[in-house]
Amino acid sequence: MKPLRIIIADDYELFREGLQLLLRKNRRYNVVAEAADGRELLEMAAIHQADVIITDVQMPDMDGIEATRQIRAQDDKVKIIALTMFEEEQLIVDMMEAGANGYLVKKAGKAELYTAINQVMEGRVYYCDYTSHNLSRMLAASKKLSRQTEDLARFSKKELEIIQLICREYASKEIASVTHLAHRTVEKYRERIMEKTGAQNMVGIVVYAIRNGLFKL
Repeated sequence: MKPLRIIIADDYELFREGLQLLLRKNRRYNVVAEAADGRELLEMAAIHQADVIITDVQMPDMDGIEATRQIRAQDDKVKIIALTMFEEEQLIVDMMEAGANGYLVKKAGKAELYTAINQVMEGRVYYCDYTSHNLSRMLAASKKLSRQTEDLARFSKKELEIIQLICREYASKEIASVTHLAHRTVEKYRERIMEKTGAQNMVGIVVYAIRNGLFKL
């Protein structure tokens, strides 16, 4: 198995170097590039076909939110994990809505970082303990208003079941096993759910579901 190709973006050089050393201790990971700000991250993402991008949220020139939004518009396969010292609620909401697959605060331990990388590569979403415990409240209080009930997409019973499993961080293969559906059928359901919710990825589905009362943590 080839090592996962990882790009690190952070405006603090010492932090980038420390994170790179940490990841290179694990043979499953290969740091292929670093970036000091959002614009440089865009350049590195275009040059290197990374599997995972680990990016700070607040950086000079262009922040991680806008960089994530632009990268996601071009590439829906690369996994993006926000890793930041900030626990500001709106930043977390904005980063997830931009298309990040996971969110970690920098005080997270090595084991949790590895878990986050592995989970997003399995097609799951990952939130650190802080984010998970506060996600419902953050979305309820976010600057973007919930859609009105009459504007909600109509979901079938099976679609609602799959939305619940996505929100519980199940990967597509696990959803197929639980629902007794073929993996390809689950993928088709997911595409239909994304179309109805306007989501670009799994995280978008979770954000929509919580904001509109389809799922509660």
